[in-house]
Parts: sequence; structure tokens; C-alpha cells
Amino acid sequence: MEKEVVAAVGPQSSGIAHYPYFLRTVTNDYFQMYAIADLVDYYGWKEVIAIFVDDDNGRNGISVLGDALAKKRAKISYKAAFPPGANTSDIDDLLVNVNLMETRVYIVHVNPDTGLSFFSKAKNLGMMSSGYVWIATDWLPSVLDSSNSVNKDTMDLIQGVVALRHHTPDSDKKKAFASRWKNLKGKKTSSFNSYALYAYDTVWLVARALDLFFKDGGNVTFSDDPNLRDTNGNSLNLSSLRVFDQGQKLLQILVGMNFTGLTGQIQFDPEKNLIRPAYDVLNVVGTGLRTIGYWSNYSGLSVITPEILYTKPANTSTSNQHLYNAIWPGETIKRPRGWVFPNNGKPLRIAVPFRVTFEEFVKKDKGPSGVKGYCIDVFEAAIDLLAYPVPHVYILYGNGKRNPSFNSIVDDVAQNKYDAAVGDVSITTNRTRIVDFTQPYMESGLVVVAPVKEIKSSPWAFLRPFTVQMWCVTGAFFLFVGFVVWILEHRMNPEFRGPPRQQLVTVFWFSFSTMFFAHRQNTLSTLGRCVLIFWLFVVLIINSSYTASLTSILTVQKLSSGITGIDSLISSPDPIGVQDGSFAYNYLIEELHIPKSRLRIIKSEDEYVSTLQNGPQGGGVAAIVDELPYVELFLSNNKCIFRTVGQEFTKSGWGFAFQRDSPLAVDLSTAILQLSENGELQRIHDKWLSTNGCSSQNNQVDDTRLSLKSFWGLYVICGGACAVALIVFFCRVYCQFLRYAPEIEEPEISEPESARSSRGTFRSHSFKDLIGFVDKREAEIKEILKRKNSDNKKQMSYNSDVQPSSPA
Repeated sequence: MEKEVVAAVGPQSSGIAHYPYFLRTVTNDYFQMYAIADLVDYYGWKEVIAIFVDDDNGRNGISVLGDALAKKRAKISYKAAFPPGANTSDIDDLLVNVNLMETRVYIVHVNPDTGLSFFSKAKNLGMMSSGYVWIATDWLPSVLDSSNSVNKDTMDLIQGVVALRHHTPDSDKKKAFASRWKNLKGKKTSSFNSYALYAYDTVWLVARALDLFFKDGGNVTFSDDPNLRDTNGNSLNLSSLRVFDQGQKLLQILVGMNFTGLTGQIQFDPEKNLIRPAYDVLNVVGTGLRTIGYWSNYSGLSVITPEILYTKPANTSTSNQHLYNAIWPGETIKRPRGWVFPNNGKPLRIAVPFRVTFEEFVKKDKGPSGVKGYCIDVFEAAIDLLAYPVPHVYILYGNGKRNPSFNSIVDDVAQNKYDAAVGDVSITTNRTRIVDFTQPYMESGLVVVAPVKEIKSSPWAFLRPFTVQMWCVTGAFFLFVGFVVWILEHRMNPEFRGPPRQQLVTVFWFSFSTMFFAHRQNTLSTLGRCVLIFWLFVVLIINSSYTASLTSILTVQKLSSGITGIDSLISSPDPIGVQDGSFAYNYLIEELHIPKSRLRIIKSEDEYVSTLQNGPQGGGVAAIVDELPYVELFLSNNKCIFRTVGQEFTKSGWGFAFQRDSPLAVDLSTAILQLSENGELQRIHDKWLSTNGCSSQNNQVDDTRLSLKSFWGLYVICGGACAVALIVFFCRVYCQFLRYAPEIEEPEISEPESARSSRGTFRSHSFKDLIGFVDKREAEIKEILKRKNSDNKKQMSYNSDVQPSSPA
């Protein structure tokens, strides 16, 4: 400012980035931190340790990294900061401290002058071996790229490290610059890093801007600035410091520049950052750097260069993220797990419910672990399948006088009072919001258990297979089909003719004898036979179903309960029992809206029995709502004197609860699936839980009764066949009646015979005539129609003979 400078290129750090006339001509570190977060998420790590220099640049960068990781459901588990210019002892202490922690993913954001010495100390502590992950920011490639040659010992220190470098596209301009630089005399080094390219473009940016500035009539003039103040806000009387009068105009020109430089397109966004930030993802292998992919805020991680991706639609979906395989410390391509249980670390603190009821699942023990049971054996078997040791200690949760609240156990795990909860912990929606569960190791769900009584046999048991509606419809159809067959057979079958009383008896006998296929009347008409075929098929199905249902009713022990399921339990005013500590208590109140006054807490298995046996009238409960595993064990222990009624009305399972984003939850889920596949899970179940299960069916009579809804299709088919047959029959009869039309002669009047003969007779059609016609035998009708046709032919012949001849 004393020398009246219009623009300054620099400085190295971003400490003055908040000034309004500051223009960043290199990619903002903000994007570098988001690139690291994408890397962490790509490899599936959930926690990292950030190692950084405790200055503005380091703190700001790590703060952005924390925000970026949070968006990926990951976090910085520990921030290891050391002061600028830290000595060897400080670095040793820092590394020893972080090595005691479980996380093995380290983000190194330091200055180039201390970075390599940092890795040297890590190498001495054995932290550059298999299982460790080191991710360095752009300082490491900057050091390596700007060195003429890197000795082998230095490269050995950083084998397997992954680092980021500003991406600068390969172009003719870049190659020409490298050639000129190589031939330049008097230079200190023949190599250059990405910052050198950005510095070159920055100088050209200012030069181009000044050219436009002068072409636009700009002048370089300076004046005193009376507004200069110190950090305390006091006015500064610095007469030697002068202000560039056209600074705002030059700034606007700089911000609006757009040209292609060595680093690519030079253009600024509204926040004065370079557009299209991108990084190379590098892996230190052997004596050099190997590119395993690229990162850009346009499409995330990819093995395709950003220049090509810019020509395609943006796609940052998880399935579109790709990198080549990296070689990690220890010369392995297997992705490190990212965390361990160090030998000198704290064991896993596991909360175990101190149960009072159903101790087969988990209970206190005098052994080394302090607990035992079905749940404990499953957890230990799963731990044994892991590829790494998991030191852990069980801590009983509760006072042992009553079951603890399982919601409280889960809350304490979420609040870091415990690392995990192992036991009969149900997986519910609310709990999954605050902790992570493993794969369920036992299926569960809420059921209703109620007292039942045996139904004694009845002399009217033969009526039970069908409902009243079914009996009525079946009886009506027997009569209906008999009447239809009588109508179809009456005119031609002598067995269906006779006095009215005899015909009525015939209809009833024929109808009900078809039930046993014992009808002795033969059907002669085609329509009657068709109807009978459909009806006999219906009778066959009804007979078979009746027999099966009656057999079930008479041979299977029948139990009944006043409660038939959760719906009838809700609608009744009777008390409901709930096991102490179960999530069923809150579920019944919050989801099913059952008043608290109806719920009774059951604190022991003896209380289970007594409350069910006493019933609501004796101070007990109508039914108990509990989880299926408890109910199955309870029924088995009590010789199945109770029963579950209705269906299981919720579906869930038991799992082990861990803090959010715990990698153990994922690994143990895989182990539980393996236990299920190899049969070990079933073996543990058979060891602790009885295999003599009780039937979950309530076996109520109503469940085996056959209703009309099971057979209405058959009745519709049979009824349709009868209707069609009747329609065809009456159409045929009516056509015959029109041909038959018996003549009713009028009284004689004084009229010539020839006139009467020519006029014919008057035809009278009445309902009585029709009924009489229908009642006639088919053979008689055919004979009359045949004779009538013959008479008509004779009359026509006679008329033609007596007709006078025409005049000659």
C-alpha cells in the first residue's frame, strides 16, 4: 500500500479471506473437505480422527469437514490439534494418544513443513501397517510434485496413503508451459505443483483485467483513506498508506473474467470461488503417485475425468460413485475396517436387563460373565464369528425386584451410558430412531393369551357344521331344484304325474333323496337331466364339506374363550394384563387407545396364572397381551392350559442395540445370519427354550363352521342352470300352445254355411287354457298337433276343389 500497488498475489493462507477485495484464485478448501467426506462415505467408514495444525486454516478446514461428514451420517470422533511449529515430542504424544482410540481412519490436514516428519513418527509407532487408513489433503501431493526427486526412504514412510490434488486437465497449454519451464535457466527446481499453475493463471488474470481496465478508460490514482482503523476500531493516522481509487472497478472486471488457463477454465461464481472445483484422488504406491479416480462437485467420485463428465448430465447418486482399487498400508487391497478394539482400550459396556420373569432368556449368574441365558448365548456365538476380538463386560440393568424398563435401557445406550444392550430387546420404530439394531435373532410380535374352557359334546352337534344361514339356503335349494325338475318332467314322465297330493310327495321325496343319491325317479327330459347334473355336483361338495367339518367337531378337543382376539378385547370393558417393562404397555395406550385404567402390570409368572384364572370377576384380567416368545414359554411351562386367541397383530423381532452408526451392528448382523444358516441359532433355542409348543389356534367351534360365503358360487351356478332350463322349457311350451290354440265355437246364427266356412272360427286364448295345455302329456299334445296339421291339409285341398272356374 505504501508503494501504491493495485493488486497483490498471495498470501499462502486464507486468513484475510473475509476481506471484500479478496479474490480466491485457487480451489476453495471447502470443496476439498467435501471430497474427503465423499471418500469416507464411499468406503463405508463412520468415524474419523482429524489431525490438523491449530491455526485458522486448520480449524476452519476441519470445521467444514465435520459438517460434510454429518451429512453422510459420519462424524469426527476426535480432533487431534497441535500448534504450528510443534516439536517432535508433541507429535509423538499426539500420535500415541490417537493410537489408543478405536478409530483407525486419520485425516491429516497439516502444513507441508511438518507433514513428512509426522508420517515418520507414525511409522515408528507402527501406525503405517495393515488396518490403518491415512487420508492427506493437498499438502502432500504439493510437496511431492515440487520436489526434483523423492528418496526411497521418504516414499516408504507414506506407502498406502490416499491424498487429494487439485485437478488440472491435460492440455496443450499445460504441456507447453512444462516444456518452457524445463528449459528455463536459473530456476531453483525443475518440478512444480498445482499451486504453481494457479499462480501462473493468477498473474495472467490480473494482466488481462488491467488490460480491460485501461481500455475502458480506467486511471491509476491513489488517495488517503480516512476510514483506516485498527482491530479495536480506532482510527489510524497512516499518511503513507494510500488507497487505489478505482479498486472497485478493477474488482468487478476480475470477477467477470472468463478465459482458459493452465488449470482449466478461469471463471468465478457469485461467491467469488472458481467454478467447477475438482480433485485427483491419488494413492501412494512404490515410488510414485497412482491416480485411482477423480472428484468433482458436479458428479462426485468417478474414474472418468471431470472434463468428460461435464458434457453429460450430473449424477451424484451412490450407484454412480466409482474408484479404482487402492493399495492400503500393509500392501493390501482389502478395504480396512476403519476401527478396532485396541488391547489397551476400554471393553465394550453392555447393558443386560435384570429380569424377574422368564429368566430362560437372560438372568444373573455366578460365573465369570455374571449373566447367562438364551440371549447371552446368541450374542457370544455371534461374537465368536467375528474376525477380530471384542472385549466386553456385561452390566446388569435393574434392581432384580421387577423387570426394568426396556425403553430406559435403549435411551441409556443412545446417551452413551452404555455401548450396547444385549437381551430380549424388541425392535420398535421409536427405538430405531435413536439406536442401531442388529439383524433380528428371534421373531416376535404381540399376541393375546386368554383362559379357555372345553366345550362338551351336545346332542345337537350334527347341526354345528353349517351356520343357520347355510342350513336355510341349502334346504331352500333342495326344494327349488325338486320343483324345477318336476316342471321339466311333468309332461313326459309318468312318475311325475298323478293326483296333486301324489305329485307333492314326489317333489319332496325326489328333492331330499338326491342328498344321498338315492332318488328312484328317472329323468327323461334333456333339460331335467342337465339341471340334475349341476345339482348332484353341488350335493357332492356339500356332503364332503359337511362330513369333514362334523368329523373335526366331534374328534378334536374344543376350547372356547370369551375373547376371540385383539378386536374383541378392545371393545370389551374388562381389564388387560401387560408384562412389567414390556413395550406393549405404551403400544396399547398410544396406538390402540386403550385407557390406562384397564391395564394391569403383571410382575411374575405366578401372577400370570392367577390373574388369568381369576378373570375379571375375581380381580384378574380377561386376557394378557404380550410378546410371542414369552407367551410360548409361558404356555409350555403351564402345560398349555391357556391359549392364544386371534392372530398375532404386530410383527417385530429381538435384536442387539448399539449406538448410532456403530460398525459392530453391521458385523454382528452378518454373524447372526450365519448362525441361522448353519443351524447354531436353532440349537441354542432348543437348549434354553422348550420344544413342546402349544397350538396357537383358539379352536373355537365357529372357526370350523361352514358359512354361505364358502359356497355361494356353487349355488349361483346351480341356480343359473335352473333358470336357463326353465326359460327354454316355457319358450318351447308357449310355441306349442300357439300352434295348438284350441278352437272355441261361437253359437250358430242365421248365416249361409259358405260364409261361416270362409270366416273360420274365433280363437280364444286364456290363462286357464294355457295351464290346461301345460298339464297335458307331451305325447297327447304331439298327437293333437299332428291330427290338426292333417285336417288343415285336407281343408286346403277341399277349398281348392270347390273354387268356381273362371269364365271362358
